[in-house]
Amino acid sequence: MGADQNLAWHALAASALDWWHDAGVDTLVDDLPRDWLAPLPLPMPIVAPSPAGQTAVPVSAPTTAEMPHILAEFLNWRTGAAVPEAAWSGVSFAATGPENADLMVLVDCPERDDGETLLSGPAGRLFDRMLAAIGLTRDQIHLASVCAKRPTAGRVQREVEAQLAAIAQHHVGLIAPKRLLVLGNAASRAILATELPDARGRLHEFNHKTGKSGTVASFHPRFLLEKPAAKAEAWKDLQMLMGKTDA
Repeated sequence: MGADQNLAWHALAASALDWWHDAGVDTLVDDLPRDWLAPLPLPMPIVAPSPAGQTAVPVSAPTTAEMPHILAEFLNWRTGAAVPEAAWSGVSFAATGPENADLMVLVDCPERDDGETLLSGPAGRLFDRMLAAIGLTRDQIHLASVCAKRPTAGRVQREVEAQLAAIAQHHVGLIAPKRLLVLGNAASRAILATELPDARGRLHEFNHKTGKSGTVASFHPRFLLEKPAAKAEAWKDLQMLMGKTDA
């Protein structure tokens, strides 16, 4: 009798946090006033993992000059020990897809239920249907994430956000796609430096060393699973991405 004693409240709480994060809410409301125009603090140093018995040593964020400029070398480096996520728990997920893809898709981080590749769970099945709606498959796109590992509670920590954004931007430059689709608030911030609600509804140009990529920001598939009514807006974003509507 009574309430369901098997209610997985941990999973429900994590799902709610993910939903609000994808909607663009990434901070709590404080009771005390805050100076929102004050300069942001400098990012905290990244702590690299160290062998047992040794003290971890802070390392500086990788610069563009330090990141490999050959894609195969970069992808190997991306899941190695020199990246911000190196000390995080969990498995690193590599990017997938051809290096000469016309379309690159960037998400925020791996899903809790991903298997061996990005977007291999329920959100991935919806993602595949989104691709099919615009006449594409995963074999034709380059899929990557801002975070190689899933961060705590699925949210990108602000202290490493700038470093991860620089890495994601470098990755886009190596692929140099004609079109770039960023899914979710963290991906929008990393590439466009704009919150998702403000970035949606127009075509952006992302500049990189070899040219420009027409960029569209839209909802992450996990958000669409939680809020199916937003699928109509996501469809408009996909049509804009493919040049079938005016920006």
